[in-house]
Order: sequence, then C-alpha cells, then structure tokens
Amino acid sequence: MSLHPYRLNNLPNQVKWMMYWIIFALFTTAETFTDIFLCWFPFYYELKIAFVAWLLSPYTKGSSLLYRKFVHPTLSSKEKEIDDCLVQAKDRSYDALVHFGKRGLNVAATAAVMAASKGQGALSERLRSFSMQDLTTIRGDGAPAPSGPPPPGSGRASGKHGQPKMSRSASESASSSGTA
Repeated sequence: MSLHPYRLNNLPNQVKWMMYWIIFALFTTAETFTDIFLCWFPFYYELKIAFVAWLLSPYTKGSSLLYRKFVHPTLSSKEKEIDDCLVQAKDRSYDALVHFGKRGLNVAATAAVMAASKGQGALSERLRSFSMQDLTTIRGDGAPAPSGPPPPGSGRASGKHGQPKMSRSASESASSSGTA
C-alpha cells in the first residue's frame, strides 16, 4: 500500500502542512504591522507573493526550513514556561467560572425573591379586593346585613361619614323589609 501525498492519514504530509500553517500564521501576524511601514517600498506586494510561493513550494520547502531553524528551537526552549502558562490559564479560567457562576446564581436568586415578594403583595391585594367583592355580593343575595356598627379597624366597611356601606340590593332588601 503506497502513501498518497494528499491523504490525511499520511503523517509526513500532516507535519508538512502543520509547519506551513504555523509559519503562515506568523507571517500574517507580522504582515499586519509591516504593511503600515513598508507599503511604500517598491515591489513590496510582489515580494510578499514570492515569499508565500517560496513557503508553499515542495522544491524549496521554505516553511519547513523556517520552522526547523527558528520556530521549533524557540518552542522547545520555552516548553516549560508555555506549559506553566497553560496550567495557570486553566486554573484561572476555572476560578473565574466558579466566581461568575456564584455571582450569577446570587443575582438570579435575588431577582426571584424580589419578584416573588412584589408579586405576593400584588397577588394578596388582588385577592383581597376579590374577596371583598364576593362578600358584598353574598350579602346582596338575600343574606341579612349585619346590624350595628362595623368592627373596629375595618376601614373598608364604613362609608364617608362612618355609616356602614351596603350594596344596592342589600339596601333595597332592608327598605322593603321595613315597609312590610
């Protein structure tokens, strides 16, 4: 079985493309800054195209040459520092995730409690208004109205001048029972 040069399971092919893309990424990063200062240079853009062709050429193996001469020795000498930075970044990201997760849960819990407390007050007020309506309706259906003054502290049961409030049907039933 021969190795086809463009197959993905071909390890030398993968290494070649890895070296090319690493060098090309460094070139693109450097190009961002050099374009500002060197764009006036004659044949600057033509030289950039020739450099990329040199990187890609299987005859010159430019990307492999640059990677093995500069990038690999630098990465090898800094391997311990890179690994330490990666471990620190992992630890910091976990700590940040836990910190912001706790803050997010606290904010959500506070919002839920505030909404529940505001909602409970509005709900109880709404239920209270419905229950008072229901009581006046029940009294109006033929039940005798309570006689005497309203109990102390029931501000809703008295009218403007301290007289008990009655629904219309209750007052009609009181007047009709008094005339009979």
